[in-house]
Amino acid sequence: MYRTILLAYDGTREGRLALREGAMLAKQFRSDVVLLAVVEASLTPVAVDIGVAYVPYDQSDEYQLILDEGSERLQKLGLAHKVKLQVGDPVSCIVKAAKDAHADLVVIGHHKTGWLSRWLHEPVVAALIESLECSVLSGRMEISDDELFGPIA
Repeated sequence: MYRTILLAYDGTREGRLALREGAMLAKQFRSDVVLLAVVEASLTPVAVDIGVAYVPYDQSDEYQLILDEGSERLQKLGLAHKVKLQVGDPVSCIVKAAKDAHADLVVIGHHKTGWLSRWLHEPVVAALIESLECSVLSGRMEISDDELFGPIA
């Protein structure tokens, strides 16, 4: 059913729940797995003589550590996978990575937001549903180690 699953991973609690749920599906369907982290381009304020300047802040090293952690989790499950790190808008990067991988399913974590944030910015899940040509799963289910790894003998 799912030949290729793209796991969008950010290292948060919600991201870990989604990673487990996506990994469990990948095991059940014997899917190819792509693990993706997206670094949003951000600017850091720096004081200068004439005021404040904003310089790009590269978070690639921090996100590489997050990807390494997610990759270790998938290795423990015995899942072969590809790892990708991209810089840019999360929705655009996830859509491009899913298309490049020919993903049948994209699994992401769900981060709750307040009404003001939802009003100001379209939620990532909603934007992905509108933009992707494959299924989207917002993983939120708690999965025990026994369910994931099987009972320990």
